Amino acid sequence: MWNTLKRWYHQLGSPRYFYRFADAVLPWLWPLALIILAIGLVWGLAYAPVERYQGDSYRIIYLHVPASSGALMGYIAMGVAGLVCLVWRMKMAEVMLKALAPFGAVLAAVSLISGAIWGKPTWGTYWQWDARLTSMLILLFMYLGVMVLQSAIRDPRQAARAASLLALVGVINVVIVKYSVEWLNTLHQGATLNLFSESSINPAMKYPLLISMLGMWLLYAANVLMRARAEVLSRERRSGWVRKLVEGH
Repeated sequence: MWNTLKRWYHQLGSPRYFYRFADAVLPWLWPLALIILAIGLVWGLAYAPVERYQGDSYRIIYLHVPASSGALMGYIAMGVAGLVCLVWRMKMAEVMLKALAPFGAVLAAVSLISGAIWGKPTWGTYWQWDARLTSMLILLFMYLGVMVLQSAIRDPRQAARAASLLALVGVINVVIVKYSVEWLNTLHQGATLNLFSESSINPAMKYPLLISMLGMWLLYAANVLMRARAEVLSRERRSGWVRKLVEGH
């Protein structure tokens, strides 16, 4: 098992192998992600039962929670890529760092906007400087900061190192986002969904939420693979295998 993981790690560290992998996976990953996400959203928005206290306003959870979880997971992945970039100087880690940031920033923004919409009927206000909301806003700024560094520094290797440092620092904020409702007295409700133990959420509400989350994660993966594939072509445009690929088309 360990040898297999090591082999995959080294293979995916090759731009040429990664391009072939992404090219093979993307044609089925895009439709799979969209179909699963559509099933979860339609099921949750139209067919899940009405919540006892919040009525139909709670249904925005089927967009808010998948976006929030995707933004958090994406930043953790970006932190891992940043660590690999700084320690092992792997080219594909630099590529993945750049590919992960844009859609992660979109999901963080969607999380904040949908949370504000949900907060109005629930808390009576669109925004409160609550620990969870504030740390999520900082997460969005961290994503944007990584993107700005990558575009502002002309040397791709130096840009990757600077962005990697910021990504690693931002992982601390991911922990704060996750546990802020437990550590501090906040307006934001605690977690009702637990993947590894019994959840307090009604199963009729839980399953469409899980499907929506899976669909969002797959959509994120498809977006990252697409961006990473384009970045590989840009960086390797002078290599022989890219020239052969272009000539073949």
